[in-house]
Amino acid sequence: MQVDILNTQGGKTGRTIELPEEIFGIEPNDHVIYLAVKQYQGAQRQGTHKVKTRMEVKGSSKKLHKQKGTGGARKGNLRNPLYKGGGTIFGPKPHKYDIKLNRKVKDLAKMSALAYKAKENAIVVLEDVVMDAPKTKTFAGILKSLNIGKKKALFVIPEYDDNMYLSLRNVEGVNGSVLSDMNTYDILDANVLVMTEKAARLFTETEEA
Repeated sequence: MQVDILNTQGGKTGRTIELPEEIFGIEPNDHVIYLAVKQYQGAQRQGTHKVKTRMEVKGSSKKLHKQKGTGGARKGNLRNPLYKGGGTIFGPKPHKYDIKLNRKVKDLAKMSALAYKAKENAIVVLEDVVMDAPKTKTFAGILKSLNIGKKKALFVIPEYDDNMYLSLRNVEGVNGSVLSDMNTYDILDANVLVMTEKAARLFTETEEA
């Protein structure tokens, strides 16, 4: 897949980059995408939900009346789940929502997400940008020149850059990621995938290796 490399003004630089078909040209696998997204969202959940059982709520443990002969239903004590303020039957307990996925499955899911972006022509390769200082206005201007507008964008850089991170974090609809940390959910959640030239070339180097 051949993609034009754009400059910060949104124009073509005259250079192109060949993104490997083994990643961007595969037939997407929807099921592994589902599993990867489920794993990601499950990991975001704290799982701290908790209700009290009849053993944990406050109240007398004395039996309200004798078992038989009253004409009424059998009752235990005030902590009975049938009473207001009583314990809860089979209520939620703290637990994790993590699921385990093999590395090959996660890699296939990420490649499938990238393949979808390639099919939608939603991949932009931008020449390397150097921010001498955090400048949100400058970064927002670059995105505007790329005709991204108010679309949700995932901006991918090859390695962590503090100035770049501070510049993009306050831009609405933009999420930044280092290439090695990019995940399936973030790719699918964005309308446009913007990669710097150096980050895009890492895909080619990986395939050659």
